[in-house]
Amino acid sequence: MATIKIPKAELKKLIKSDEEIAAKMNMMGAPVESVSEQEVELEIMPNRPDLLSVQGVLRAFRAYLGKESGMKKYKIHAPEKDYKVKIDPSVSAVRPYTACAIVRKLKFDDAKIKEIIDMQEKLHATVGRNRKKAAIGIYPLEKISLPITYEARKPSEIKFHPLEAEKEMSANEILQRHPTGREYASLLEIYSTYPIFKDAKENILSMPPVINSHETGKITEQTTDVFIECSGSNLEVLKRILNIIVTTLADMGGVVYAMELEYGKTKLTTPDLKPEKMRVSLDNANKLLGLSLKEKDLEKLLPKMGYEYKAGKASIPAWRCDILHEVDIIEDIAIAYGYDNLVPEIPKVATIGEESRESRITSKIAEILTGLGLIETSSYHLIKPEEAEKAQIKEEDKIEIENSKTEYKLLRPSLLIPALRIFAENKDNEYPQKLFELGTAFTKDTDKETGIAESEHLIIASSPGNFTEIKQVLDYLAKMLNIPYELKEAKKPELIEGRTGAIFINNRQIGYIGELHPETLRTWNIKAPISVLEISLEEIFRLF
Repeated sequence: MATIKIPKAELKKLIKSDEEIAAKMNMMGAPVESVSEQEVELEIMPNRPDLLSVQGVLRAFRAYLGKESGMKKYKIHAPEKDYKVKIDPSVSAVRPYTACAIVRKLKFDDAKIKEIIDMQEKLHATVGRNRKKAAIGIYPLEKISLPITYEARKPSEIKFHPLEAEKEMSANEILQRHPTGREYASLLEIYSTYPIFKDAKENILSMPPVINSHETGKITEQTTDVFIECSGSNLEVLKRILNIIVTTLADMGGVVYAMELEYGKTKLTTPDLKPEKMRVSLDNANKLLGLSLKEKDLEKLLPKMGYEYKAGKASIPAWRCDILHEVDIIEDIAIAYGYDNLVPEIPKVATIGEESRESRITSKIAEILTGLGLIETSSYHLIKPEEAEKAQIKEEDKIEIENSKTEYKLLRPSLLIPALRIFAENKDNEYPQKLFELGTAFTKDTDKETGIAESEHLIIASSPGNFTEIKQVLDYLAKMLNIPYELKEAKKPELIEGRTGAIFINNRQIGYIGELHPETLRTWNIKAPISVLEISLEEIFRLF
């Protein structure tokens, strides 16, 4: 979680009492960490990156108090001449997308510059996943010649003066010698080409996601117009981040201009602050909250959280990254209604709670494996389409969800893909890495009403590891659970032939065991050998 400091004088314009400021902020979902004579420090939850600036907090707080309720409107001016960014196909293998804007007529002072840098770094750390998912660059427009090109070059072909360095450096020198370059080198060094932004005069503006140019990538108190770019792997995420930034700068007095992005023959214009509309069921809201709200109540409550609401549909502000489902809007209804106004009730049913058999078994398995020194992980039920391609999942076996708001679009058919993702993301961390996960896997099943079958799986993976070591873990687990099993030779594309086995209980195959094939490791960019076993727990549940 991130924290942000708000000048107390700004909040005093809305509420006079320190105690009431703290109470209202806590109820709004931005808990107060501390209060001094000059500032109020707030804790910002991960789901509200739009509050990572003074302007974002004040905008939300004014709406919550009813001072400026409803969705705030911002004007986006059409692109002027040369307000263009050409995206070269060469970036597709590195960081394929960017979203850009220009904001003019700003008046910076030292405090505002610090605010912008602070917001930028907090967005990097949260939504940007430490720049892996998204990186942000803000540049003084007066030092740039438009239009701009976003392309990828070989490291030997990149040379510029990085921010706060003493001299010009090559791309590899930046990653090896510059403090920021060393910190984020792992995000680029796995690629054969690195992305850059350059202007019409071939001046390099930055090498995302690492660092800006010293000449063109540093705003000062003399800066009035800025060029903003967000680059990364998910265009929708980049658009949301850009919306947060431009609305913040607009609240600072800036005038926002759109830019035309040329992805070959495809042209896009960003930023786009057009709100998304989502239907809100009054029945669902009342059922989840235990209330008896009327339509007119939603018309009063949702504007307090910055929405527009009409005829059963809520218009979602373009800077809200956290609204993925109707439930998220219902949560905001609860915040606007006031958690302190909810009256606890004892359910009008008499039940005796008991842990399920399945839960007892999985808890026992987790206890056994934790005792062996393995670390339990928990991953999303969803995987990315590119991960499915790496795992060579057949098209007819893919289960895609509708209207996914993230890059995770497919239900996982096993726990192997999330495990490989974890190893790939931690390849530079300390070894050995011994992991296990208990979770749900999904397959197509026409006999089911939903067309989807769910089953509980266990995966155990060790790196570096071999067949003998992973079989010892399986033997110990089977012994502790008092479950006899058989192992038969098998083949599986992801595993090494001759070091792969099929696991059977009661003559039914429940899983596999083996060593990952070097080609699988190469595909996932994993450096150390991995041994793995995965079993379905459904047959084990039936034995107890």
